[in-house]
Amino acid sequence: MRKTAFVIALLALTTFVHAQNKAPTYRYRWKDAAGLPHYSDSLTSDAMKYGYELVNDRGIVVQHVDRQLNPEERAAAQKAAEQQAVLDRAAEQRKRSDAQMLAAYPTEASFKTLQQENLDSLDQQINTTRSNLRSQEKALTDLLTRAGDIERAKQPVPPYLTQGIAKQRDVVARQREALEREQTARDAQVQKNTQDLIHYRDLKAAQAKEEQGQ
Repeated sequence: MRKTAFVIALLALTTFVHAQNKAPTYRYRWKDAAGLPHYSDSLTSDAMKYGYELVNDRGIVVQHVDRQLNPEERAAAQKAAEQQAVLDRAAEQRKRSDAQMLAAYPTEASFKTLQQENLDSLDQQINTTRSNLRSQEKALTDLLTRAGDIERAKQPVPPYLTQGIAKQRDVVARQREALEREQTARDAQVQKNTQDLIHYRDLKAAQAKEEQGQ
């Protein structure tokens, strides 16, 4: 009786040890286009086509593999990845720029001083262009006056004077265009200063909150 019980216990122990040492088995599970599940002991082309899960002998998913992409999907995924990389680099650059700005201008007053200096520089350029425009307009007026005097004297206007008037008109037109561009740039800078100041204040608020949390 004791011998029989011993043999049974030994067999049970051997079975348990064998079960513990048995290598786990895995199966591939996937769903077809209709959503029906399939299982296989080996990786099939359909599994790779639709995507699959690697399941162990206890039914636990140990790995998930997405379906294969067609050429159009791969191209779209590549394009999306490249666009995201561009956005990530831009975000990282903005982060560095913000950190540098806060370090260079620790107070709002110092930041406003920088903004005003930018406007002052634009104003100086505008004043220079406006002064040049007045000089060129006066030169054109002088040429037109000379041509008018000649015409009133019943004499033909010399070709050199006609050509000079045409050239001077071009100079005046270019100066006016330059002045308009500079004034537009100043208006844009005013709007940018407003937006930048709001952004600066947001950064300072976030910085203060972070310092309080520490």
